[in-house]
Amino acid sequence: MKVVVAIDSFKGCLTSKEANMAATEGVRSVCPDAEIVQVPVSDGGEGFMEAFHAAIGGNLIEVTVRDPMMRPVTAKYLLRGKEAVIEIAQASGLTLVSKEKRNPMVATSYGTGQLVADAIRKGAEHIIVGLGGSATSDAGIGMLRALMDNLSPAPSNREGVLRWDDIQILKDVRFTIASDVKNPLCGENGAAHVFAPQKGATPEMVCILDERTRKFAEISARHFGYDRQDMPGAGAAGGLGYAFLQYMDAECKPGIQLLLETIKFNEIVRDADLIITGEGSADRQTLMGKLPMGILQYSGNVPVALIAGRISDCEELLKAGFSHVKCINPHDIPHKDAMRKEIAKRNISDTIRRIISHTS
Repeated sequence: MKVVVAIDSFKGCLTSKEANMAATEGVRSVCPDAEIVQVPVSDGGEGFMEAFHAAIGGNLIEVTVRDPMMRPVTAKYLLRGKEAVIEIAQASGLTLVSKEKRNPMVATSYGTGQLVADAIRKGAEHIIVGLGGSATSDAGIGMLRALMDNLSPAPSNREGVLRWDDIQILKDVRFTIASDVKNPLCGENGAAHVFAPQKGATPEMVCILDERTRKFAEISARHFGYDRQDMPGAGAAGGLGYAFLQYMDAECKPGIQLLLETIKFNEIVRDADLIITGEGSADRQTLMGKLPMGILQYSGNVPVALIAGRISDCEELLKAGFSHVKCINPHDIPHKDAMRKEIAKRNISDTIRRIISHTS
C-alpha cells in the first residue's frame, strides 16, 4: 500500500511537517509495511518557504532586515541556483508584532523588499513570493522603497515612483507571486476593507488606508501607462500583490498549484492507493481554491481523504470528490485542549488509523 500525506499546517497548533508525521504514525499503526511519502505543503502563507526547501533543496539564507515596525529581525529565504523563494511573513508577518502594537497605518513591507534585494544581489533571476500572513496594508510601498534604497544607483526620494526606472537590474528578474486571494487593491472588496481589520485597523483607519492605496495606484498608473489595481491578487498581503503586479510584472498563481507543479505531485501520486490531506478548518470555502482542493485537483484517480480540526458542509465536501471527510476532534473537546500540540497529533493519528482500517 502506498500512501501520500500532504496536510496543510493547523494554524497556531501544528506545522505541515508535524501534521504529516502524526498522520504517518496513524498509517503505520495499521499498515506497518506501507510505503508512505510525506509532502510538506503550503498555499503561500506559513511554511511556504520550508515546503519548497523540502521539495527542491537549496540554501536557506539568513538576512537581518526590518520587521513591520522597522525593528531589526533575522529572516530567511530560500536560494537554489538562480531561483529564490521568499515567504513575506518572515520579514513582514503579523506574528512579528504583538497584538497591542499592531497598526497597519504604520506597518511597512520594507523588510520584504530587503529580502528581494538580497536575493537579486546573490544572482536570483526568478523569485517566487508567498503572499500570506502579512501585518501590512501599505500597497507594497515599503517594499518598493527598500528596493530603491538597496538597488538603485541614486538614493530614493519621497516621490519614489520617479526613481523606479533607475533600477535596471529588476528588468532581468522574473517574479511569480503565490496567493489564493482574488481581491482587488481598493474598494469594499479591497485590501484595506477586507483584511486590515484583522491587522488592527479601526473603521476610520480602513477608510484612510483605502484612500491612500487608491491615490498610490493612480500615481503608478500615470507613470506606467497601465493600471493593475483590479487584477486578481492585487489586494493580497495588504496590497503587496499589487506592487508585484504593477511594478514587477509578476505572474500570479495559487500557492498550492506552484508547489505541486514544482515537485511534480502528479507523478508522486500516480501509483498511490490513498492521499491524505487536511487543514485546520474545512467547509465550503475549502472548495474555493484552498490547499486541500488543490491536492484533490492534482490527485488523478487516487482517493483523497480530508481531515480537519473543525468541519462543516461535509456533504458538499464529499460531493466535490473527497473520499473521506473526517474531523479529528471529539465534538465535546474544549478548544484549548484541541489546540494543544500533543493532543492534536494524537487525534490526527487516531483519525487516520480509522480511515486506513476502513479502506484496507
